[in-house]
Amino acid sequence: MRQVAEPVTDRPAPEAGSLRGSNQSGMRAHNERLVLSLVRQQGALSKSDIARMTGLSNQTVSVIMRSLETEGLLLRGEPVRGRIGQPSVPMSLAAEGAFFLGLKIGRRSADLMLVDFLGQVRATRREVYRYPTPSNVVAFVTRALPAVLATLPPAHRDRVGGMGIAMPFQLWNWVRYIGAPQSEMDQWRDRDVQAEIAAIAGMPVHVQNDATAACGAELVFGTGEKPKDFLYFYFGTFIGGGLVLNGQLFTGRTGNAGGVGPMPVPGPDGTLQRLFDVASMSRLSEAMEAAGESSDHLWQQHAEWRVSTPILNDWLDQAAEGIAYAALSAAALIELEAVMIDGWMPACIRADLTERTRNALMRLDLSGVEPPQVRQGTVGADARALGAAAIPLAQRYLIDPNALTRDS
Repeated sequence: MRQVAEPVTDRPAPEAGSLRGSNQSGMRAHNERLVLSLVRQQGALSKSDIARMTGLSNQTVSVIMRSLETEGLLLRGEPVRGRIGQPSVPMSLAAEGAFFLGLKIGRRSADLMLVDFLGQVRATRREVYRYPTPSNVVAFVTRALPAVLATLPPAHRDRVGGMGIAMPFQLWNWVRYIGAPQSEMDQWRDRDVQAEIAAIAGMPVHVQNDATAACGAELVFGTGEKPKDFLYFYFGTFIGGGLVLNGQLFTGRTGNAGGVGPMPVPGPDGTLQRLFDVASMSRLSEAMEAAGESSDHLWQQHAEWRVSTPILNDWLDQAAEGIAYAALSAAALIELEAVMIDGWMPACIRADLTERTRNALMRLDLSGVEPPQVRQGTVGADARALGAAAIPLAQRYLIDPNALTRDS
């Protein structure tokens, strides 16, 4: 996979059946995408709500919503009575209106996930390996994809609108950290895995940095009020991140913007280290193995960590201190509203880490800096695979979130 300048790349591929709701360019008309984006953001809305929020005429909104309902993308709710005039009928997203595939290629495992229009996981397959190679990833997709698609009724299989791939860029540079042979990892330089998987899947395939994709999942599928400007930290084998500015994922020139791992932070001995050297799950794994504790279960599942209390507390404190310093540096440059923390970990560990980071940030010298809120992410451990699935969803059915304000 030639992982160079483009943050999200598209390659022509056969369409997956006759994708519903498509036009010749494969993109929704602006107003239809605007309506779908508003309903996703706000929840169920009536025609009058949409007209008021967009400035479109009632007639135009009626035509759009009738079309989207016919195509199975919107679902009609029960009429709301009690007001003057005709009853208001709320319309919400139809879960089975469209489906998307997300492939996470990690340093220790791969996940293939099928999600519906609401972001609910319909099927998933997982493979754990010692290190990733193009051949084992392609073989995994070849085996897993038919099984995942077979979970859909035949009538729904033409509604699969594409696949996203979330993966670390330049995997060949991580050899010494994951103990892989350089010759095998160098295959990532030249093999066009994106094209190979597109040919296997028979649908458009998009690629994005894995932590950036996880951040995108928070934007598309996250719950609760979303900050307009936030820095996102995701804990995997190595810590990574994403950056949201003015409500929009900012990927930068090469797709690595918000890649927090190399940020310099004080280590346990006070010397400067990179954030991923103190706050990655690989660091926790090394400490466990040195103490005679097996860390294999960390990569196999995320629901329960079996770690001795002293080792876990030491890792949590170092990770929290590192994130706090990184957050302060970022906040001094950009007026961040929040810092969000998520990762491949139990929810209780994420909550503990978030609280420790909040406390660590408050202990720093914040003179001249408005400290960002420190919050938990809301998507969870599967954010990378869900973020991968969100890429084709957003490209096909959503609109620039800033346009929602402009058009309103």
